Amino acid sequence: MTWLIDQLEMIWRGTKLEFSSPEFYLQIGVVILALFLGWIMAAAIVKRVSVFRDPPEAGVLLDLRSALHRSAVLVLPVSFAIALGIAVAISTDVIGKGWLVKAAQGLVFIFVAYSLAKHFLKNETLIALLKWVGVPIALLYSVGWLDDVILHLEGMTVKIGNIEVSLYAVIRTLLFGFVLFWFGRLSNVTGKRVIRSQESLELGTREVIAKLFEIGLFVVIFLLLLNVMGVDLTALAVFGGALGVGLGFGLQQIASNFISGIIILLDRSIAIGDYIQLEDGRKGMLRELNMRSATLETFDGKDIMVPNEKFITTTFTNWTHDNKLQRYPINFQVAYKTDLEKMFPILREVIASHPQVLSGDELPIELRPDAEISKFADSGIEILVEFWMEGIDDGPNRVGADLLLMIWTALKENGIQIPFPQREVSLRQEK
Repeated sequence: MTWLIDQLEMIWRGTKLEFSSPEFYLQIGVVILALFLGWIMAAAIVKRVSVFRDPPEAGVLLDLRSALHRSAVLVLPVSFAIALGIAVAISTDVIGKGWLVKAAQGLVFIFVAYSLAKHFLKNETLIALLKWVGVPIALLYSVGWLDDVILHLEGMTVKIGNIEVSLYAVIRTLLFGFVLFWFGRLSNVTGKRVIRSQESLELGTREVIAKLFEIGLFVVIFLLLLNVMGVDLTALAVFGGALGVGLGFGLQQIASNFISGIIILLDRSIAIGDYIQLEDGRKGMLRELNMRSATLETFDGKDIMVPNEKFITTTFTNWTHDNKLQRYPINFQVAYKTDLEKMFPILREVIASHPQVLSGDELPIELRPDAEISKFADSGIEILVEFWMEGIDDGPNRVGADLLLMIWTALKENGIQIPFPQREVSLRQEK
């Protein structure tokens, strides 16, 4: 008991001596001066930087500008931290002591952590991590024990074969890994939203840029995490080169489709919504285009998965890419006794009456509905009817079937016959 009292008295005398020393009051002056300079610096930044000063207006990159405007609350504590960081070095060199300035800097770090948790973070796990890990680290730094704790954690090691891992390395990797992947996910969502909002780019181009942004972002995060873990990136580069050669041979087809997808999306040869007919006759509406394959949706409810390489190495027909207007023919026969000069105006009027057929005197003559003689067949005169429409004559735009019924009705009402092959059979009686 006497020993404990002696220790407390020794600590008390040391504290009184420290608090009555000129160095203590000089450190207080340094802290006050640093806080004053930090306040001036923060005020100047907020006043001169418009994104901090003025509320964001609707327009391009609204989410990003709103986040930057909200971050104005961090300018003051960060300015305090920077000013006190400089003050720690000056106080240590000039006065010979800097523990009070460092303690003030630790409190400012806690202030920064509190501001982050209050104004920006919505993830409960991240807020708990900031409270139970970030604040204790700031307190240890403020009392000057952080370096000693780190050395103690580095001394606690586990050896697995030839690999020796310290507890500090494990904790550091877990903490930085969680923060990096949270930041990467947040950046990925924000970046992809910004990219997809650029209406000046085609939908396919926006998708490929968004996908490349996502891949590049997580590659950078993975490399940063490896660096935090202490992995030598030079050795990783050699290993990655050898692995890339192996994958190049083993996954040649996948790589070909991946590169083909990038080429397709950048040269804009096809786009979402195009009606495409493949070389083998299959056709459908392009519903989805990703980095490996394209999906054609047929009008009978089927999906055709087409590797991207097919659009580079084979021919295909794009019905609607540059011009949505399509011309369609209808062929039928009428009897040779038909009054063609009377029939042709009737056919043109019937075809033009359909709401989805392009018609009108304002159109060029080549776009108007037309009827003409195609050829003289064995059983009758073959008639060719041509019309233009916007879109594909299938699915919701099945115009051809409607026109056939309308033509049949008009011919029937005007007494025009559609001939059919007739054969005369003679029976010869043998004598």
